[in-house]
Amino acid sequence: MSKDLVVGLPNIKYEKDRLCDACQKRKQTSVSFKPKKVVSTSKPLELLHLVLFGPSRTRSLGGNYYRFVIIDDFSRFTWTLFLSSKDDTFDTFIKFANVIQNQRSLKIISLRSDHGGEFVNHRFENYCDNFGI
Repeated sequence: MSKDLVVGLPNIKYEKDRLCDACQKRKQTSVSFKPKKVVSTSKPLELLHLVLFGPSRTRSLGGNYYRFVIIDDFSRFTWTLFLSSKDDTFDTFIKFANVIQNQRSLKIISLRSDHGGEFVNHRFENYCDNFGI
């Protein structure tokens, strides 16, 4: 359906089922971080990665909307804890830390997070200062 409104433009036939080069490149994904081939820690609990996400659309079986994920850098073992509110993050971490340190007879050395407000606050800072984390 050409109306020839602009003089000098080439006639281009539009193909519905074909992606242009720009669209194809945009849909390609790349790895944001290179995979680690060498473990930078020497024992479990030396470095824990903390991530909290939510609220999600789907509730957990217990009716919680938030997920608190803790990953051990050494073993890559992952714990997923379900929370009803972001405010429960600190108390849940304290319970987790006490249990895991007693089970493994090891101490948590350092934590890494996305610096969200649930991790960067006075309660977390005081806890880490008191326990040398």
